[in-house]
Amino acid sequence: MRRAADRIAGLILAGLAAGTLGAVSTSAAPAGAASTDLKSEGPTQPAKVQDGQYTDKNGDPTYHVTDGGKKVDWYTMSGYVRYNSNCIVCHGPDGMGSTYAPSLVDALKGMDYAHFAGIVVGGKKDVNASQELVMPAFGDNKNVMCYLPDIFTYLRARSDGALGRNRPPEHEPKPAAFEKAEDACMK
Repeated sequence: MRRAADRIAGLILAGLAAGTLGAVSTSAAPAGAASTDLKSEGPTQPAKVQDGQYTDKNGDPTYHVTDGGKKVDWYTMSGYVRYNSNCIVCHGPDGMGSTYAPSLVDALKGMDYAHFAGIVVGGKKDVNASQELVMPAFGDNKNVMCYLPDIFTYLRARSDGALGRNRPPEHEPKPAAFEKAEDACMK
């Protein structure tokens, strides 16, 4: 099992280095997409969109929230769904934390994707005199690892205040590249 986690972590790091994490093909923005189409609610602005996935100037996955927070990109919506399937049990509704797990909305302020991925893949343990906080490693869990950029994107939108609590009302269409990547990852 540890080998699988190491392999997935290696793929994540290789994807980060190549700038292709979450992307299947190399097509740029859809035809007719102008730079103004990248304008998003919140302080983090997308610098690029590739196959429906937005990235910031550093190549980290980011959100595209428009219409006053009413419409999100597909990856943010997917992140919302995956967060609520896998993370809500410990980190509470909307990433706000619980009595035994910290707020991810607060934790992601200033955290880049590589740091986030490292914690999710390998886990984390914080021990002091008053408490012991343990984040289990999810490197072997495909239901988390196959959607890690999505979960990060959703939590980043929440952390930046670009997305409110509750389910986003509308989302962009599901990109074909997402479906291909999902099928390949879940095999």
